[in-house]
Amino acid sequence: MFADELRPMETVADPETAVDRLAALHAAATGSLRDALTRFLSHGTAPDAAERLTFRYPELRLTYRPTGPLPRITRATAKFQGPGVYATTLTQPAHFRAYLLEQLRPLVQDYGATIEVGPSAHEIPYPYVVEPGAELARGVTASDLARHFPTPMLSSVGDEIADGLWRDAGDEVRPLALFDGPRVDYSLRRLVHYTGADWRQIQPWILLTNYHRYVDQFVRVGLKALAAEPERYARLVLPGGVSVEAGEAAGAEADALIAASPWHKFQMPAYHLVARDRDGQAGQGTSLVNIGVGPSNAKTITDHLAVLRPHCWLMVGHCGGLRQSQTIGDYVLAHGYLRRDRILDELVPPDVPIPALAEVQVALQEAAASVTGERAEALKQRLRTGTVVTYDDRNWELRWSQERRRINLSRAIGVDMESGTIAAQGYRLRVPYGTLLCVSDKPLHGEIKLPGAANAFYERAVGEHLLIGLATLDALRRNRHGLHSRKLRSFDEPPFR
Repeated sequence: MFADELRPMETVADPETAVDRLAALHAAATGSLRDALTRFLSHGTAPDAAERLTFRYPELRLTYRPTGPLPRITRATAKFQGPGVYATTLTQPAHFRAYLLEQLRPLVQDYGATIEVGPSAHEIPYPYVVEPGAELARGVTASDLARHFPTPMLSSVGDEIADGLWRDAGDEVRPLALFDGPRVDYSLRRLVHYTGADWRQIQPWILLTNYHRYVDQFVRVGLKALAAEPERYARLVLPGGVSVEAGEAAGAEADALIAASPWHKFQMPAYHLVARDRDGQAGQGTSLVNIGVGPSNAKTITDHLAVLRPHCWLMVGHCGGLRQSQTIGDYVLAHGYLRRDRILDELVPPDVPIPALAEVQVALQEAAASVTGERAEALKQRLRTGTVVTYDDRNWELRWSQERRRINLSRAIGVDMESGTIAAQGYRLRVPYGTLLCVSDKPLHGEIKLPGAANAFYERAVGEHLLIGLATLDALRRNRHGLHSRKLRSFDEPPFR
């Protein structure tokens, strides 16, 4: 920590100036840190105490001192819960510019908040300014670097604000956002590690799946979108940084680029249909992440995706159908979750309800009707709404005698290993969520998965299922401000979404 007198804060006139200044402070700090690293690796010259003062995250501070009652604001985000000083450290403010302005403008306009920016007390760890894959060895050990440069400290990275563990002492600075600079930087690096692509390519509308067939379909749809709407979409980015640009979206060249993607090297490979910036807004494209199987993967990836403040994530994967009336290839629209995944029990206890979000539920059902061409009773035959059980044990069937009563009491219609976790994470981390699953087997009725057993109807359902997910996100894009529901906000919520 540095003394307050070493942390000059500058009052700025408006949100645009604030973000510009934050970006300049971050660029100067990371540039200084990179220069010092280069010098140390080349000549062994370590930074002195004065130089280390430049390796700091920028801080954003808002002060709200009302002269009367708080204004009545009905929106869910960009609102103060009371008078006081609110602050957070930031990383990559240039990338998050649109998000920051979206939060700051209403706070200044509606509340008259004053804005200050300046260097914070927190140093930027050196690994966060080194490009992934860069070689730092050159005869220098990690302990050598740790002696002279700031390193990641687990004690400074946490989710206490998101998890409601922060307590207001009445006279201290309050949190402005759910995640501060060190927490965001930590997750940005983990996203690269797990998904195999630059975090900057991740789009604010996210599909999560547990089956590679959806990846194949997403790539096909992405290539068609690039060819048909080059003014809207810029590129399709695949794991390993492989990129298909709009002008390359057809023919053997695109096929060769896709084949070159080393997706198998990454635990949860991600694919990004990158949209162009339009009307001053950041691109509103779509990312698909193949998270694999299990609640651990589901929690891991959503812990990190959440720092990007996406507008929505949807689970579009496979489940076991629990009712005799279901058919392989049918859909399950989750309106509730029986959470037997256990991984979040300490953070979001199982007795805390995870509400269905009306905007997402309506969009999913309308998208299903639009894509399938079926409505009313015909759609009900293929799309059933109900509770999904999420287990942490893939072999839950071996405990059927113990689980039978609980499943019956929940009236569950589907079983999987990710959906309840993803919904609980959306609730916990304030990211709108939803689930539409495709029935791939019926474990209680003798219809199990067998190699090569997928029939033509099931094959059709996979492609159709992905199109429903994409159509749902298109509908939600058109009403994204209404999507950020007050259902996800606590009574002592930080001002930023």
